[in-house]
Formats: sequence, C-alpha cells, structure tokens
Amino acid sequence: MKFEAARRFMLSVFDIFKIGIGPSSSHTVGPMRIGLRFLKEASAAGALETARRVKVDLHGSLALTGVGHGTDKASILGLMGFEPDETDPDAAEAAFHRVREDGRLTLHGGGEIAFDLTRDIDLRGDIIPALHPNEMRLRLFDAAGAEVFDQTYYSVGGGFIASEKQLTTPAEDDLIARPQRGLNAFASASELLAMCAARDLAIHYLILENEDVLRPREETNEKLDGIWRAMRDCIHRGLKTEGLLPGGLKVRRRAPALYRKLQEAPLANEREQLFDWLNVYAMAVNEENAAGGRVVTAPTNGAAGIVPAVLKHYCASEEANVEHIRIFLLTAAGIGMLYKQRASISGAEMGCQGEVGVACSMAAAGLAAVWGGTPAQVERAAEIGMEHNLGLTCDPVGGLVQVPCIERNAIGAVKAVNAARLALRASDEHKVSLDQVIETMRQTGLDMSRKYKETSEGGLAVNVVEC
Repeated sequence: MKFEAARRFMLSVFDIFKIGIGPSSSHTVGPMRIGLRFLKEASAAGALETARRVKVDLHGSLALTGVGHGTDKASILGLMGFEPDETDPDAAEAAFHRVREDGRLTLHGGGEIAFDLTRDIDLRGDIIPALHPNEMRLRLFDAAGAEVFDQTYYSVGGGFIASEKQLTTPAEDDLIARPQRGLNAFASASELLAMCAARDLAIHYLILENEDVLRPREETNEKLDGIWRAMRDCIHRGLKTEGLLPGGLKVRRRAPALYRKLQEAPLANEREQLFDWLNVYAMAVNEENAAGGRVVTAPTNGAAGIVPAVLKHYCASEEANVEHIRIFLLTAAGIGMLYKQRASISGAEMGCQGEVGVACSMAAAGLAAVWGGTPAQVERAAEIGMEHNLGLTCDPVGGLVQVPCIERNAIGAVKAVNAARLALRASDEHKVSLDQVIETMRQTGLDMSRKYKETSEGGLAVNVVEC
C-alpha cells in the first residue's frame, strides 16, 4: 500500500506530537518504547522463551536524572508491554507498585520472572556514552545465568528511540520527505519557503499534503483533533488538581489558585491579563507532566506546555476554532521537523534550548500562521522564537522536571506570542534566517558543557539546596 511505503521516507506531524505520560519524553516515553522494542526483538530472535532474568543498565543522563525523571519506572512498564500513548497513569503506577512490592515481573510476550529494582536496574551515571547521552542497555539471562540476548538503544529526545546501528548508519539524505510522487521534500527552511512561493501555498498546506501520502486526509484531521483534545484535557486536569508534586522538592501546584484568581476578575483588562492566561495554561500542563500525567510531546514532555497554552488562549479560549487549531498544529510540526532533522530536540544533547527553545519557535510559527502571516513571516516568527532561547541550559533541581521547568514553559509561551507579534509587525528584512538559527543552536549545544545538559550536575541543580 502507498501509505505503508511512504511512512519509511518521511517524518510526520504525529512523530512531533505524540501522546504519552510524564515527566519526560526522553527519560520516560523513550525508555518505555525501548523496553517493548527490546522484548519484541528478543522474541524474534528466539531468546525470550528461555529468559529468566532481565537486566537494565542506564547510562549518562538516563542514570544521572533517571530516578527523578521516572526512567526506572518507565523501563519496567515497557518490559511489561505498556505503550506510552495508550497508558493510563493510574494503571501504570499500580503496575509499577506491584512489581516493586512483589519482586515479580511479567515480561511482555514472555513469562513471569523475579525482579529486584536494586539489582536489576543499574544507574551508571559514571558511563559517558559516545553516541548519545541517553544510552540504555538491556540483557536477558537464562536459568543458568547465561546471557541470551543483549541490545543497546538510545532515547534521542521527544520519545524518539534508535539502535546503535540506526545512529551510526549515515542517512541517505536529510530531507523531511524523500522526493517521490506526492511528497513535498525539503531539507531546510529555505527550501520549504521556496516550495511555498513556487506554488503560492501556506506552510501548513504543504505539510498536510505530505500527511496525505501517509493516510486519508479525514484520518489526519481526526488525529489532529485528537492531539488537541489531549492537550485541552491536560490543561483542564492541571487547572483543577491541587496538592504537592511528587519527588521530594515539595513543589506545590500553583495553576489551580492562579486560575481561580483569573476567574474572579473577568472584567480586568485583557492586555494586562495576557501573561496571566498564558502562564496558567502552560503551568497547568507542566504540573500534570511533573506528576506523571498524560501529556502531548510538543516536541518534548519537558516543553509540553508552550504549544497548548498558546493554542488554548488564541484558538480555543471560548469555542474551539477547529480550522485554526489544525493550521497551528500543522505549521508548528513542520518547524519541529526541521529542528529534529537538522539539530536535535534532546535536552541531554542540546540543553533546554532544544526543548523549550524549539517549543517556543514552533508555537510562534503556529500563531503567526493563524494570524494570517505569510510563509516568510511564519519562518521569521520561528527564528525569533529560537534566537532568544539560544544557550538555554537544562539543569533540573533534584533531577525532577519541576524547577525550573514548569515556570520556564510559562515564560516560553509568552516569548512565543511576542515572537509572532514581532514577525508580523516588522517592515524590514530580517538579518537571521531560521536555518542559521537552527545551525547556531546545534553548534551551541555541542559546545555546551555536559553538566548543563540534563545531568543535574551544574547550574541551578547544584546551587539550589534541596529541601
């Protein structure tokens, strides 16, 4: 079928926007997917039926912030067959609790084995991986203790995973979609703009045409609407759920109280309240994420609040404008694909510029498109959104996706709106292109000290005393 063949040749909107559980796409969603993939490959190799023990070694960032990011739990859930987009957080927590208390684990597609968290999950923060900071090695042993299957994988950001072979095999090209019938293939923002100009089409429409090669359009629209519903529902849960966030920092959820204050002052000046609404929506999402709730990677869990906050305030504050929501998501995803393909969306590789910075850039582009911006203005909004996040570090206090992550999303949402406004109101030709700023982000990430890239070994993580 054409849909199955095309899927191998391109990134999709739904690679950028994926439903999963918090608190981290690279440290939670990725390891869940890795655990499941490992067992499927073991089964195909005939190794699963003799397995009596499984060992998980977490290296680099996965080890250094693994407990705070829920990587140990996610690894176990993946081995049990939980899939991020279909997982109920309460069911997942109950399953993890049973494994921890009973010392027994039922491998997906296999049998029940003994499992000791302290013995069978090894946090090796002393191992610095060469290929990617988020390295995960899994091994199966038989009853005699002999190793029967051994694989190493990488969680490369945004819930994407890869084997060593996939990371070391050069790509045939770096196009978002390879040239073939029905595909709009572009490897850069400049190529994307040229295609828009040649056909006099908006960015979102070119992205939609690519999705048409993957599935019927009505199915794409249904999936886009489903992504928005998941974002909207996450906001609603965050606005009404009180209490302390897990993990020991004793961070209290603030979104419900802020929301009540806004509701009690409905006649306040809208311009004055703009920041307040963006803040409360973004914080609602990221407090849900910090609690292990159901969120949408946008493009990561750590930056999951920015796109929904801007969408909610400008496209669905009263009655959802379905067409605007779809335009926003398609445009934002198109920009996210460029970052994923030309740099990285992994905080462990790029620092927080690769998460909050990319989300800010995506949201700015989406809003500029909804406001009627030309493709060039949309590109400019995306560029401004990233330009003023360059160098942003990832230094989570206590290894938790709470401080500074929650407030950082609120700030990122405000920046995104301002970037869109600047792009649409500028009259002169801008001096920095989106391609140039993406390359600058990549170079900055490579130059950045590893202690500022999701290791909790520098920055706020060492200067803020945990209480």
